[in-house]
Amino acid sequence: MPPRYYFDTSVFGGVFDAEFELETRALFERIETGHLKCVYSKLAEAELIRAPERVRNFFESLNPENLEEVKVNHSILKLAREYIEKNVVGLTSLDDCIHIALATFYEVDMLVSWNFKHIVNPVRIPGYNSVNLQLGYKAIEIRSPKDILLP
Repeated sequence: MPPRYYFDTSVFGGVFDAEFELETRALFERIETGHLKCVYSKLAEAELIRAPERVRNFFESLNPENLEEVKVNHSILKLAREYIEKNVVGLTSLDDCIHIALATFYEVDMLVSWNFKHIVNPVRIPGYNSVNLQLGYKAIEIRSPKDILLP
């Protein structure tokens, strides 16, 4: 089974961002060839509704065999709120926390994001993992597509 990487919404949009396009497209090539499984959630789909049409169309064009949808549940919402209560991030970052909680709960191999402020942040990642370990979850690896594709 290929590694399972949870993608937050920023990764899908990265395909059309000049700064992130090269690495993002290379990552999606790995998914299309079956070397990676893209894990996503209804939250990402809901956020994509507000994205430009070309981003939504790109998401919809992905081969469903290489995708895995995960669902939000009570445990995930509780974990996301715990990140906020422990001051890892503020209340306005609840959706980001839900993405991290989803990746943690479903034990993906890695969470991938272009969100450097709230997710791929070397100051915040230890905070998320501290909460995870305190609550009996595993630590989660969080990287940007650029980090993954470095030699």
